[in-house]
Amino acid sequence: MLPWRLRGPKRWGALFLAGLGLAWAIAACSRPPIPGGSATAAPEEVELTLVSFAVTKAAHEAIIPKFVEQWQRDHDQIVRVRRSYGASGSQTRAVIDGLDADVVHLALALDTEKIEKAGLIELGWEQELPNNSVVSQSVAVIVTREGNPKNIQRWEDLTRDGVQLITADPKTSGAARWNFLALWGAAIADQQESSEAQQFVQRVYGNAPILARDAREASAAFLKQGQGDAMINYENEIILANQLETSLPYVVPSVNVSIDNPIAVVDQNVDKHGNREVAEAFVRYLFTPEAQREFAKVGFRPVDPGLRQDAAIMAQYPAIETLYEAEDFGSWDAIQAQFFADGAAFDQIQDALRR
Repeated sequence: MLPWRLRGPKRWGALFLAGLGLAWAIAACSRPPIPGGSATAAPEEVELTLVSFAVTKAAHEAIIPKFVEQWQRDHDQIVRVRRSYGASGSQTRAVIDGLDADVVHLALALDTEKIEKAGLIELGWEQELPNNSVVSQSVAVIVTREGNPKNIQRWEDLTRDGVQLITADPKTSGAARWNFLALWGAAIADQQESSEAQQFVQRVYGNAPILARDAREASAAFLKQGQGDAMINYENEIILANQLETSLPYVVPSVNVSIDNPIAVVDQNVDKHGNREVAEAFVRYLFTPEAQREFAKVGFRPVDPGLRQDAAIMAQYPAIETLYEAEDFGSWDAIQAQFFADGAAFDQIQDALRR
């Protein structure tokens, strides 16, 4: 576990003593922020704002009360929590534009880096927590119609004539960028050069008659409007949906991408609010086995090494033969430049398809 950077003497002593003794209370959003007090005269209440992407809501709503209870027991202090959930890109823009987030849990590191570049998060945030600050993980899956009538088993099957795909637009959706990288990974796993990989991905998108703005819109088109033969989505979304008695058949391709969702403290805001100690304690709590079990219950693959050895937990996740990580494609700046910037690979694909 890598240490936190020192940012001043006022926080380290209390943070060290906090350790894993953590807890929360759920706040009415109308409460104003309450500044942190001194080590000898802590306020009875402290407020924290969590901004996260939509699919984490079920996990956080289970985890927060556990943190609340333990923090109050150990510190005799109530933490009142404001929560905001939405599309990762929209949440990122909102924080940059002034949404007073103390903690951000976003779909991809590129979004967190945008907040960093806006001056709200200090450099080196990835090294402040275990697992490079990635607190939740998933993979991409192909959702099919009941009985899988088109016999879709691999990414390559999405290139076949007569297979209509529903997916989101990587230019507007963080989830769709992971989908794109999964497809590109499938191509390079077959020893294809970049030009061949682009042709492969182009054939897949050629079977997508429209591109939804985000994953939720794609899901609505596939599930509610009955469009398409297949849809690409997060594994955790489908596991959770099936737990809620929605029968969604799906395939986990053996070549895949690790969908890594980082968490970070928004330095400028916690220093303004005086709640750094509880914000840093909360993000550390999310890496504990107790919190990771809650992520696993709603379909995320746990990042805790011990839980990864738990056969009962891991039974719901099919093994993957080749699992790419974002760094296999370069830094997020490099990924953006190669694939998603104006005129990059995705735009070239769209131009070739005349969309």
